[in-house]
Amino acid sequence: MSGIYIDPNLYTAKPDPAGRLPKEMAVYDLLEQLQIPYIRLDHEVTPSIEACHDVDRLLGIELCKNLFLCNAGKNKFYLLMMPGTKQFKTKELSRQIQSSRLSFAPAEFMEKYLDITPGSVSVLGLMNDREHQVQLVIDSEVTRQEYIGCHPCINTSSLKLKTSDILEKFLPAVEHTPLFVDLPAEI
Repeated sequence: MSGIYIDPNLYTAKPDPAGRLPKEMAVYDLLEQLQIPYIRLDHEVTPSIEACHDVDRLLGIELCKNLFLCNAGKNKFYLLMMPGTKQFKTKELSRQIQSSRLSFAPAEFMEKYLDITPGSVSVLGLMNDREHQVQLVIDSEVTRQEYIGCHPCINTSSLKLKTSDILEKFLPAVEHTPLFVDLPAEI
């Protein structure tokens, strides 16, 4: 195990708002409004990929990496969803989306556009990108999974959601159209 505390209970409803951030509660409210069911697992902050593996195992899902990226000019921002087993290769992604070389975006832009902090990157943060400053990019392999796991804009809970609900309900509701890429597996 990872050494972090994980509440072994799986929840299917939003938590009591006491002690929760408003941005987390807003995620549950939107999911409820869109009639998107989820399974929630509460845990301590997940400081490492190993801790995420324990959470994913308990939720019965495969790890999905969520990376917040930008171009060299820091004027184009991307949220990349990719399988957790793949290694991020900036050259390959940059080529496929026809962008200058990408790097990890500074935390202030993550907070400005998605209202999330490092370690909490999530597709659900797009609900806060009302000015559409962030382009969602999804490795097509992610779309072949029945479920995805993500944080509700804070990394002390993780949600198991149907991939189809994210693609067919959530993204249209928050007016974000993803770009799909095919990132190579490690050789």
